[in-house]
Amino acid sequence: MILSMFKAKIHRATVTQAELYYEGSVTVDQGLLDLAGILPYEKVHIVNVNNGARLETYTIPAKAGSGTICLNGPAARLAATGDEVILISYAQMTPEEALEHEASVVLVDEKNRPKEILKQSVSNPEIHSA
Repeated sequence: MILSMFKAKIHRATVTQAELYYEGSVTVDQGLLDLAGILPYEKVHIVNVNNGARLETYTIPAKAGSGTICLNGPAARLAATGDEVILISYAQMTPEEALEHEASVVLVDEKNRPKEILKQSVSNPEIHSA
């Protein structure tokens, strides 16, 4: 059996841009992607904290340290500049792998600078600092 498990997230990032007339995706600061363990072009779910909208897309890397979180194409209709969003990635794994996996949670400030990196796992469900 293969399970879909929470892999990583960038929590409550602030949307810096919404570009309707760009091919779809989300452009994300490469440094945040690296800290979360999310690859460029990896599928992510985006949850808009302000309006409840949810969507799936893929990441495009922006310059590390830029703080960029830009929803592109049709996704731009689901968020406005200044909205808070959560970017979530998942991974497929066996139950044995799931028991060993540690998910990463990157907490950011209002300018999308990393504040803290947390880890969580099935065997240790309490969130703890990395």
